[in-house]
Amino acid sequence: PDPPMSARAGYFQYMYKGDCYFTNGTERVRLVLRYIYNRQQDVHFDSDVGHFVADTLLGKPIAESWNSQPDILEQTQADVDRYCRNNYKVSTPFIVER
Repeated sequence: PDPPMSARAGYFQYMYKGDCYFTNGTERVRLVLRYIYNRQQDVHFDSDVGHFVADTLLGKPIAESWNSQPDILEQTQADVDRYCRNNYKVSTPFIVER
């Protein structure tokens, strides 16, 4: 049998995960973005903090680069409205009101 994907040479996994946390509807919304490489979170963004944070040495230059670009920070902070609040409005009839 073949070894699991993680054990095969030449296979790498890069994952991006976004989580929205809601308090009292959309009165308070928090967005947490996670950037994961080979099952290890290297960088994350928390809208309550307002900038990218390195979780590993590999993530340090990435976080520094993204934090030095105001347009990236503004766009990522705006994702709270664009992604979280928008999806809340679309999903509410299906998940909250049932």
